Amino acid sequence: MGMATLRIHELPPDERPREKLAAHGAAALSDSELIAILLRTGMQGANAIDVARQLLAAYQSLSGLARCTVEELSKIKGVGPAKAVQLAAAFGLASRLAKETLVRQRLDTPELIHELLGAEMRALSKESLRVVLLDTKFHLMRIEEISHGTLNESVAHPREIFRPALIYAAYAVILVHNHPSGDPAPSTADQRLTRQLSQAAELLQIRLLDHVIIGSADNGRTPYFSFKEAGLM
Repeated sequence: MGMATLRIHELPPDERPREKLAAHGAAALSDSELIAILLRTGMQGANAIDVARQLLAAYQSLSGLARCTVEELSKIKGVGPAKAVQLAAAFGLASRLAKETLVRQRLDTPELIHELLGAEMRALSKESLRVVLLDTKFHLMRIEEISHGTLNESVAHPREIFRPALIYAAYAVILVHNHPSGDPAPSTADQRLTRQLSQAAELLQIRLLDHVIIGSADNGRTPYFSFKEAGLM
């Protein structure tokens, strides 16, 4: 029997994911080993680590896998409904943990905005337009979703975007949206919207700090685009 077909309990103890995590912590495990702990069991002819490797290969990255819905995950051979829910819960917790660590610090750079929302928004299959509301210390007040789906000028009108800032008396805002294609480069419409919002923010005396587009790090590119960093606002 080859190593690929060994059941996890047949592996040496120091190679079993659960024992390895208990002894050395999660950082010592590969992505596939962590996923294998959630899967618990594999399928006939493959252990859970093999199934996890196949999942990562099929979806190319953790972010690609996290983008799957529970329904999509449950249809994958070797996963099923119960394991799909566990995987989705793990990805959801990871996103919330990343957000929790950022809420008490100054959020005035695109790197921090990407840390706050990148994992969550990269997992979306449709475009989402959100406004991050900040107080006078640039601490997070709240995040409001303006639209979900294809962006157009009616839903992305300045009055819709700045309405939450006026309601909650925000000092500054950062606009964030995602490109499901993974390429964060701004479209012509994105550039036009940013110009309109900059003009509107000046009139409303609200600080528009940045417009950040969330993409992916495929092909070694930066996983976000910042209009401020690019000198376009």
